[in-house]
Amino acid sequence: MFKKVKSVSYAHSPLIKKDPNLWRSLFMLGFIFCLLAAVLIRAAYLQMYKKDFLQDKGEARYSRNLNIPAVRGKIFDRNGEILAMSTPVKSVWALPEEAMDLSKADFEKLGKLLGMKPNAIKEKIEKGKNFVYLKRQVEPNVFKEIEALKLPGIHLENTFKRYYPTAESTAHITGFTDIEEVGQEGIELSQNTLLSGVDGERKVLKNRRGQVIDEVGAVIEPQNGKDVHLTIDSRLQFIATNVLEETVQKHKAKAGSVVILDAKTGEILSLVNYPNYNPNTRVGLSGEKLRNRALTDLYEPGSTMKAFSVGAALDKKMIRPETIFDTSEVRVGNKNISDAHKYDALTVAQIIQKSSNIGTVKVAMKLKPEELWDLFNKLGFGRKVGVNFPGEARGVMRAAKTWKPIEQATMSFGHGISVNLMQMARAYLAFTNDGNVLPVSLIKKEGDAEIPQGERVFSPETAKQLQLMLEAVTNKGGTATQAQTPSYRVAGKTGTSMKLDHGRYVNKYVGSFIGFAPVSDPKIIVAIMIDEPRANGYYGGLTAAPAFSKITEASLRVLGVAPDTEWKILQEKAKQAEMQQEVDNAVDVDLKAIESTEVTSENKDENIKQSMPVKENELSKQKTNLITEEKEVVKELPKPKNNFPIIEEKVKELPKSNNPIFEPKETNKQEPDLIMDLIKSKNQFN
Repeated sequence: MFKKVKSVSYAHSPLIKKDPNLWRSLFMLGFIFCLLAAVLIRAAYLQMYKKDFLQDKGEARYSRNLNIPAVRGKIFDRNGEILAMSTPVKSVWALPEEAMDLSKADFEKLGKLLGMKPNAIKEKIEKGKNFVYLKRQVEPNVFKEIEALKLPGIHLENTFKRYYPTAESTAHITGFTDIEEVGQEGIELSQNTLLSGVDGERKVLKNRRGQVIDEVGAVIEPQNGKDVHLTIDSRLQFIATNVLEETVQKHKAKAGSVVILDAKTGEILSLVNYPNYNPNTRVGLSGEKLRNRALTDLYEPGSTMKAFSVGAALDKKMIRPETIFDTSEVRVGNKNISDAHKYDALTVAQIIQKSSNIGTVKVAMKLKPEELWDLFNKLGFGRKVGVNFPGEARGVMRAAKTWKPIEQATMSFGHGISVNLMQMARAYLAFTNDGNVLPVSLIKKEGDAEIPQGERVFSPETAKQLQLMLEAVTNKGGTATQAQTPSYRVAGKTGTSMKLDHGRYVNKYVGSFIGFAPVSDPKIIVAIMIDEPRANGYYGGLTAAPAFSKITEASLRVLGVAPDTEWKILQEKAKQAEMQQEVDNAVDVDLKAIESTEVTSENKDENIKQSMPVKENELSKQKTNLITEEKEVVKELPKPKNNFPIIEEKVKELPKSNNPIFEPKETNKQEPDLIMDLIKSKNQFN
């Protein structure tokens, strides 16, 4: 049925009887050899040149280097009060590949705790690749609730949030950091390297859910940031902040600044600007609020410069405080310089007290331009004060060789030169340090560091003369009577200047006052600048001087400085006498009660009643009489007058038609300290 097929062995198969092609065998053998060689070469290349890369990729699937954040250093004031610190918080992050399994209910719970919409959280996770932050710096009560949910793919990270206990009061000093705790403004920026420290890290093994299962390798400990101690006194800072805010609002001004210096060391005790901001909640911030105006904003200082111009001539023995000048008129080139109130003749001391532009110009024109420029340069105008603060302005002061006579004249009373408030405050150190100008400092020096000698500007004798002249400015007849304080002798100078807009003067003003107290032994220098006051006056004597009075009185009391006004001392004595009188009256009542009683002494044999009259305490009576007399004397004492007896005698020699120095006809009006005819033209500097 089936045909029988003859079997053929493989060796006798007709298909292989013919010899195969040798080249085909060789080709296949070569191909296999090359393939193996390529694999070996590739393996060797990866092992030799890509070893680290491949190991990192492999470890990335199961190991993590967890960052251990360093704690940013604190910022303290001079008394150890904390101005800035870092508080521990948590950040919420997610692994997208794991968090995608979250249900709608999970997203809603998470959104409610984070204050975010569930869809926004889901969108963040979907857009993320390997890692995504959901919210940074979560409060402790929130992250505890999130941790309790145990949501897959949702993790918490330890981090820190910067906190500023003094808020607005020190905002322009401390500045602030960003969310990564990197300084953005103020001390946080200028001292960022010192404050930051170095983060540490630890290597761990994690499972696919991101849970740590083991810790491998050595832990690198973080190096915390260093603390920074400032010269600022937060008590004075609080006083200055409140008074400045009140002053700016009262005069409806655009802005204002206050600087308080230690009159002996140059340390910055307070630096305040308004408007300000809260560095803890930086919402809706603008450049207007962020600017540290005391260092960044330039203005023409006006009459606060006059004491320097007069001091230069005094130091060179060209004039004396009692030297009399004709102040009826002066002409420089084709320009007339005038005063707001006409004075026929004034002494040098009166020129400062009355803030006479004419008198100041006549004094200053005795100097060579180079001499006046050298004085201003030593005082620090036209260069930074050196506090290493972000945005500090140098000011504008041209070289003396470019000055025209009118420019020398106007610069002598603070026009045609631009400064910042810190520069002016520093310059007044010359009056409180025997003529030496010291460098100012914001960072507290460690230990008992020596006070720098500074640069000599005036002789001690000249500095003392200028102190008394500046004190007369605040007394009766001066332009800053509202700068007086109840308890302390004060000295200083008002300034009022117009603002420049595109090279022309416009009807916008800057009122300022810079002074020091107590005059008997200066402790602080207070500089105040009010920018564009629009209500209740704009002169420095009406805007800045009252603020100076409040800040100075409160600050010196906080610092524990004893009053130095004769009137205040007598008032204190009268108060003590009154208190002592009350005590003595109480003693008299007790004595009378004792006189009316009978003291009985008992004997063993008999009771003997004897009256024991008590003699009046003669010492107490004499003391009471003395105190009463002292109180009567105090009541009759007048308030202290100025300290210029020599000048008063010189003034008496003037013709009766001249205005007396200490009894002006219009004592309530403030000096405008402006060049009236130059204001009208408004373009004399073009």
